[in-house]
Amino acid sequence: MKNQTPPPPMVCIVGKSNSGKTTLIEKLLPELARLSLAVGTIKHDVHGFDIDIPGKDSWRHRQAGSLRTIISSPAKLALIRDTDHDLNLDELAGYFQGMDIILTEGYKRENKPKVEIYRPEAHASPLCQGDENLIALVTDAQVDLGVPRFGLEDAAGLAVFIKERFNL
Repeated sequence: MKNQTPPPPMVCIVGKSNSGKTTLIEKLLPELARLSLAVGTIKHDVHGFDIDIPGKDSWRHRQAGSLRTIISSPAKLALIRDTDHDLNLDELAGYFQGMDIILTEGYKRENKPKVEIYRPEAHASPLCQGDENLIALVTDAQVDLGVPRFGLEDAAGLAVFIKERFNL
């Protein structure tokens, strides 16, 4: 049996719709990079998506029967494969060998460490009240959920917290 490196830790960036999850990740990624961390991301889309363009070569390969297709160029690579279910984070972790940490956008129901972004002007209450997986709250509101709280503009502080929390 091969020795496999354990997958990197994951942190789910969660919040209600339009709370600023993507914006927080955009701010957090360069801060984690400044701390010399290699970061991968996963975006959950419950509505589905398609990156295959009908008529293009990769689409034609799939239509002809390829079960997995990789599009590769000198600058990037994409893997297209059908799944028979919505893969959970543990199933996706294998795609992130070599990363120090994985940030996800969404996956609020997964049993993984979570950072919630909460804006009271958009939602009446935080999403993760009572969630034992909540490790931090990002908000400018005076809300205490028993975890460290970071302001909406304190991505640097959150990055340091994440690095220390996971001993990276």
